[in-house]
Amino acid sequence: MLNAVLEPDGLSATLGALADPSRRAILVRLAQGEATVSELAAPFSISLPAVSRHLAVLESAGLVVRGRSAQWRPCRLRPEPLKAVADWVGQYRIMWEQNLDQLEDYLRDIQTMPPIPPADV
Repeated sequence: MLNAVLEPDGLSATLGALADPSRRAILVRLAQGEATVSELAAPFSISLPAVSRHLAVLESAGLVVRGRSAQWRPCRLRPEPLKAVADWVGQYRIMWEQNLDQLEDYLRDIQTMPPIPPADV
């Protein structure tokens, strides 16, 4: 079982790619539509090669695909790996919602309890 956890998988690659804020910003831009590397690099204060390296990580994780249109290689978002992340996180969201529901029930119960009289000293 432990080996299954330690082996690289798509979810780990996606989470690793999402760990960098520049890569997340690139995905936000690509969610608006295709863009070239130059267009993606414009809002950043990093070099084109650095943006290309970020794109390579995103591409390796399956989050980005590069097409070919004449001399241009537009990049496009591939959102399917994000669904796997959402599904995985969703399991924990359900757990937290259940815990918060239990806390709400407990707080409601103690608010309706009669007050405890002070102890005689």
